Amino acid sequence: MKKKALSNIYIALIMLFLYAPMAVMVVMSFNGTSSTSVLSGFSLKWYGELFNDRITLQALSNTLVLAITSSILALIIGTLAAVGINAMRKKWIKNAVLTVTNIPMMNPEIVTGVSMMLLFVFVGHLVTTSDVLGFPTLLIAHVTFNLPYVILSVLPKLKQTDKHLGEAAQDLGCTPVSAFFKVIFPNISSGIITGFIMAFTLSLDDFIISYFVSGPKFQTLPIVIFSMTKKKVKPDMYALSTLIFVTVLVLLILMNVMQARAENKQKIKQTKQV
Repeated sequence: MKKKALSNIYIALIMLFLYAPMAVMVVMSFNGTSSTSVLSGFSLKWYGELFNDRITLQALSNTLVLAITSSILALIIGTLAAVGINAMRKKWIKNAVLTVTNIPMMNPEIVTGVSMMLLFVFVGHLVTTSDVLGFPTLLIAHVTFNLPYVILSVLPKLKQTDKHLGEAAQDLGCTPVSAFFKVIFPNISSGIITGFIMAFTLSLDDFIISYFVSGPKFQTLPIVIFSMTKKKVKPDMYALSTLIFVTVLVLLILMNVMQARAENKQKIKQTKQV
């Protein structure tokens, strides 16, 4: 009984420290005055000012374009990589490739950001241009750190799929490409969607890597929020952060629901086979 009570208190404290600051941020975003510490009424004023700010809207547009583009590219490359890794016969080669693939995920973001910045600056010197940082470098960086998450989302679904299904489809006259889309793709579609949502979420709220590889002409929303903190903090920054938090929260809930449905379908399929 005591252990259960201590466990509940521990969980409550963890939840408090994790979500209390976010709760304060959400509440203060509806403040009726410009105070950032005293709540005075309820108002949508700061959300209105937020959508009238040209710099914020441009940063929002940049962030969405970058997140969607990098997620699609990471999804295509990551799915193909997962198929290739799953097809490897030698276990030690597969483990070596997976280890290398996981490096961007395990590496500290500041190390990844600085190393990629140095790489892009070096390439800029080779092609004799100083204005090398911008959307292309951000896109390459985001695809790079999104790839491991896509691969780790798709690979388990490939392992659950019968490897002989594709061979059987080809024996019946399908080309390798059509066999993949008609037989393999439906079985791994939940993993692909999960990988896309995860990549989109990571790209949407990334700051550290983006800070090092972005240029002055292309600013993302997290970078704009960081620049706002250097000035006087206003409730419109709370409103902006709240919108990002709610978007990420909705995407994570959607991802968890899809994973739960996929697991239920897999259990039903296994039950029918038994």
